Amino acid sequence: MKIYPAIDLKDGRCVRLRQGDMAQETRYSDDPPAMAKHWESLGAECLHVVDLDGAVQGQPKNISHIEAIVKALSIPIQVGGGIRSLDTIRKYLSMGVSRVVLGTAALEQPELIAKSCEEFPSRILVGIDVKNGEIALRGWIDGSGKRPEDVLPTLTPYALAGIIFTDISRDGMMDGPNLTALTQMSALTPHPLIASGGVTKISDITAIRHINPPVSGVIIGKAFYEGSIALPPALKAASL
Repeated sequence: MKIYPAIDLKDGRCVRLRQGDMAQETRYSDDPPAMAKHWESLGAECLHVVDLDGAVQGQPKNISHIEAIVKALSIPIQVGGGIRSLDTIRKYLSMGVSRVVLGTAALEQPELIAKSCEEFPSRILVGIDVKNGEIALRGWIDGSGKRPEDVLPTLTPYALAGIIFTDISRDGMMDGPNLTALTQMSALTPHPLIASGGVTKISDITAIRHINPPVSGVIIGKAFYEGSIALPPALKAASL
């Protein structure tokens, strides 16, 4: 199981939000490439980067900072936030991003999933961000009226790299992951599942690793930045 340290970008800074609320940010660094290099130096095998401004506004807003991160690292990064066209996907992948994450576009533009997976098989991830059982859109601002069980079966035919499941109520709250929802999600899709939201301690990683069908990765943000988990033991727990 892989561990993905998270870098969330807002106005060019590394921040963390509480439950996706743009008004409740904690700033951790004004130098995203340096933060990325820090995680790489501690043994990270990959990073998860989100353009928070892009997620809300519907188009990339931190692309220069993401390009700087790519140039600074030798490990792969995956990027999400405001990616809603094939041109944007091509731009990110051509600059050296390993994989891109489609969220809002995956629900509102199913043809984009088909075209992007055909052009870039196994390089497209779909983000399923859920609040009170409903998938949220546009940086978690709007509801979709759809539940994961409505959407995941429609994604089965595509050559996706995986599904990222975020429980919004747990994100940035340090309350632990929603193991029940993760277990349900892992049974709903044949694609690799990446867990996000609420991981606070090593035992959370261990609990996720024991879910069956297996979860392929865990995205961790605030717990790393606040020091409740260190990356080296997290990597060890994920690989046991």
